Amino acid sequence: MHNLNLVTTWVGFLSLAFFVIGYYFIATEDRYHINKAKPALLTGTGIFMLIGLYFAINGLNGEILEKEIEHLIFEISGIFFFLFVAMTYIEAMIDRGVFTTLRYNLVSKGYSYKKLFWVTGFLSFFISPVADNLTTALILSTVLITIDRDSREFLVPSAINIVVAANAGGAWSPFGDITTLMVWVDGRASFTEFLFLFPAAFLGWGLTALLLSRFIPDGTPPFNVNEEPAKIEKGGKVIIGLFALTIILAIVSHQLLHLPAMWGMMFGLSILKLYVYKLNESDASTKVNVFAWIAKVENDTLLFFFGILAAVGGLHFLGFLEYFTALYDKFGATTVNIAVGFLSAIVDNVPVMSAVLKADPNMGSTPMAIQEQWMLVTMTAGVGGSLISFGSAAGVGVMGKLHGIYTFSSHMKYAWTVLLGYILSISIWYIQFNLLHIG
Repeated sequence: MHNLNLVTTWVGFLSLAFFVIGYYFIATEDRYHINKAKPALLTGTGIFMLIGLYFAINGLNGEILEKEIEHLIFEISGIFFFLFVAMTYIEAMIDRGVFTTLRYNLVSKGYSYKKLFWVTGFLSFFISPVADNLTTALILSTVLITIDRDSREFLVPSAINIVVAANAGGAWSPFGDITTLMVWVDGRASFTEFLFLFPAAFLGWGLTALLLSRFIPDGTPPFNVNEEPAKIEKGGKVIIGLFALTIILAIVSHQLLHLPAMWGMMFGLSILKLYVYKLNESDASTKVNVFAWIAKVENDTLLFFFGILAAVGGLHFLGFLEYFTALYDKFGATTVNIAVGFLSAIVDNVPVMSAVLKADPNMGSTPMAIQEQWMLVTMTAGVGGSLISFGSAAGVGVMGKLHGIYTFSSHMKYAWTVLLGYILSISIWYIQFNLLHIG
């Protein structure tokens, strides 16, 4: 990291104002009907254009900015291409009738809205530690929209439930979330230490889900008894297996091969392409086009990620994100780590966790205390992203899938349920780690 601090310069003030205005239009997407990707992309690219202008006017060493941009592009591309491949696989499974079949199997059994709410929530919590919170949320939000596209009373609380469950489930696994992966790779905790976060994550989500379930309507989704049974079309089951293989490849790439996780994802995409080629060659009646699936990927979600991560990267380069770490000595690790959860919901948990790791703040005076605090900040950064709809990758992904239904304002209507679950998770952590010293 460079030694420049540009917070109090004109570029610092102007960039912060640019970010606040951009954030306002992102948060009020449903009010002004401006797709969130537009202000995010303008903000992210605009901040670095301002920084570049400042460097040029003052004759500063441009290599510093170039290295920062290269590092930022590497970070963004990892998320960008990971999401790109995951979305392509989901579109492939939609095309092959995987989610329609799952929806048929659930609805035809006569499951009520409330039972479907709990089933999708449990699946989200227990799939995310393996498949990561973003992919899990994308899959299950697709199932939601196929169950009942018109019932907002069912879709909105269920979408929030999936996001909270995916983020909570990802918090107790080293590769369930990007932030947990960062902590693990940096050597702050061992693989097994993350597993001790399970009680806090599960009970916190459980409380939120219990409160949200009160708003789920009675009755069952519309189902015609004469409806033709849905079935997975040719190649669909193999594509499900290839998706699972691709997730495994992403994990192996990062953990064993020292490659970015997205490298394994892109390799998995190449396998999908080869399989589709073989599928088309073996059956003249089956004509599947991978690029047709790619064309259906929500590009606005991808561009939103690029813009918001670039914007936060710009603020980090200017020096804004370094300041809060100085609060550890003043207010204590527990207080600040709890606040990190709220900050991660507003800014984004990835750069916030990155700032904490780079600053290496004082987490305690004993090895046990330090380990307890790293577990706390891991949990709060991951779970805290659920407090706002776009505070986590899972939330942004679901906003893209349920466009116009799951929005910032619809989430905030039920945000109090997420907050109570967050408080319970912290309370469980305190009892387990500080009082009982289990962990």
